[in-house]
Amino acid sequence: MAEAYIIDAVRTPVGKRGGGLSGIHPADLSAHVLRSLLARTGVDPAAVEDVVWGCVDSVGAQAGNIGRTGWLAAGFPEHVPGVTVDRQCGSSQQAVHFAAQAVLSGTSDLVIAGGVQNMSAIPIGSALRGAAELGFPIAYGPGSGSTGWQERYGDEEVTQFRGAELMAEKWQISRDDMEEFALRSHRRAVEAIDAGRFAGELAPLAGVEHDEGPRRDTSKEKLEGLKLLREGGRLTAGVASQISDGAAALLIASERAVAEHGLRPRARVHHMSVRGDDPVFMLSAPIPATKHALAKTGLSASDIDVVEINEAFASVVLAWLKEIDVDPAVVNPNGGAIALGHPLGATGAKLMTTLLSELERTGGRYGLQTMCEGGGTANVTIVERL
Repeated sequence: MAEAYIIDAVRTPVGKRGGGLSGIHPADLSAHVLRSLLARTGVDPAAVEDVVWGCVDSVGAQAGNIGRTGWLAAGFPEHVPGVTVDRQCGSSQQAVHFAAQAVLSGTSDLVIAGGVQNMSAIPIGSALRGAAELGFPIAYGPGSGSTGWQERYGDEEVTQFRGAELMAEKWQISRDDMEEFALRSHRRAVEAIDAGRFAGELAPLAGVEHDEGPRRDTSKEKLEGLKLLREGGRLTAGVASQISDGAAALLIASERAVAEHGLRPRARVHHMSVRGDDPVFMLSAPIPATKHALAKTGLSASDIDVVEINEAFASVVLAWLKEIDVDPAVVNPNGGAIALGHPLGATGAKLMTTLLSELERTGGRYGLQTMCEGGGTANVTIVERL
């Protein structure tokens, strides 16, 4: 049976909005992790068969196929192609899936997967706003001009903020619940940084050596003092992921490539899937996606030693925990996007990088990663540590 192996993974520290990575061109952010990955593995860049790269808002410096331009900016061979993937927040997790699927199919032996996002330079929604003058003020929902969407979903507001509020309401998650979760995320992240748990996965850049997002002075009182994002709602900025900059990359290899290049795999890809859910709720898909993945593999939640689920909003993870019978202690044990940040197109690869490190640190066998995505979808990847 064919296997897809993860040889290594590396990421930049995550820069905060306007922070140490904000002035770096996305191609150069990409180039940095690509160089770091190949330096760590010792693989000849000429042997790489494709670069699959996640990015959201592919406009401006992120336009023109950033998967290709990042590779070229790294100074690597021109014969190696690249492609850019947009599955919203799950873009680089999907990039890992595409890379692994190429290896499993036998059509490729060495593929790099990863992603990049500079949200400081190119704010979220830039691609959408850039089309407003062309007569497309929104992509879908009221005023989009799509007859089919209107017939199916009517005038429902479709935003991540409403989705997060709907989840909090449906799963009876209070503001207090979310603030307790956010505080825990910051504390876990600070503890992980101080213990050096991220050291082996980081490629420092531009003087940034650690993730810039975690707030050591965050307290319940400070979170309680923040304004609500929506009048009558439950969410504040303190329970949402941070606007961030960064990049991450993984090398995926076949059994043949492992032998030919003398590589030592860190993990094997055990399962990959993606599922959809109500696009108005938008962020709830990790729940059915995780249930589908566990049923497909025959694993139970208790078989999973580490979980990385993106903290787009606290309500997403708390609702998932109410539906999936897993020990909360193994879920985002080193903090999540509320503390560490969420550089959209890079987050999937970033989480996978941290998942591998945590499995090795704890001696766990199976790790599961999932994340909510715009449009109401969610990827799930299960890896087995080797």
